[in-house]
Amino acid sequence: QVRIKESGGGSVQPGGSLTLSCAHSVFTLECYTIGWVRQAPGKEREGVSCIDSFATSQYFADSVKGRFTINIDNMKNTVHLQMNSLKPEDTGVYYCAVDDRCTCSDYVLPDASDYWGQGTQVTVSS
Repeated sequence: QVRIKESGGGSVQPGGSLTLSCAHSVFTLECYTIGWVRQAPGKEREGVSCIDSFATSQYFADSVKGRFTINIDNMKNTVHLQMNSLKPEDTGVYYCAVDDRCTCSDYVLPDASDYWGQGTQVTVSS
């Protein structure tokens, strides 16, 4: 059974930082990508960042480039998303998703056939 668990969400003031973590138990794939998708109220889901299981490719949405970084710890099957200089528009539910693509190049938003966590709320407000 695949398990994906996000942690690290919370409330922060604009300009602050948060680190999201995603622990997963996807062992059946030879390679995979793991990333973060967010959804703000009334908006469509947006792919935020992605990293492949060998850490050879990454993706960042234009809206977060230069502010967010992503890294993978394969020993702990965990991915961390470091979010700095947070803005109110970063508010939303952040989902961790794992899929069987082997690269984040030509990023594609994960779909219902992929593995998803339950999400963690991030609120940026003064």
